[in-house]
Amino acid sequence: MRSAVPAPVALDILEGPHGVGLSVLLQAIPRDVGMADADALVVADGSPANQAWHLLCAQHGVNWVITGRILARKRPQLLPVSDRVVRYAVGRPTAFWLALHTALCEDDAALHRQLLELRQVAAVQERVSAPRVCDAAVWIGHRAEGHACPR
Repeated sequence: MRSAVPAPVALDILEGPHGVGLSVLLQAIPRDVGMADADALVVADGSPANQAWHLLCAQHGVNWVITGRILARKRPQLLPVSDRVVRYAVGRPTAFWLALHTALCEDDAALHRQLLELRQVAAVQERVSAPRVCDAAVWIGHRAEGHACPR
């Protein structure tokens, strides 16, 4: 089941007042910094990224998966894509971005380095971020193991 952004919401985001607010928030989110290199405050509660998330989800009622895809598309090095399979596989953290940031940074960024190595082994383009590689690996691994996700 795919969710789409309803046409009136899409128009408001593109041309309306909420679009202006979203644009201001996006300008405050770093463009060329990866999640492992960013300060945790960049993805914490109250950050411009978090505010953009809430603007799309709360004020527009956009599905949280679609919201994540939109923001990941706008800041692909920093913000990950996630869905219920990934969230379930990683234990449904309440602050997904912060949990991923912590995992990527701990142990002298060991997980981050492993994801970059996996990207290279898989011959994936360098523009694909470590969080995106993580998303794909978790999703594929979780599904390959035959785990079901509760709805």
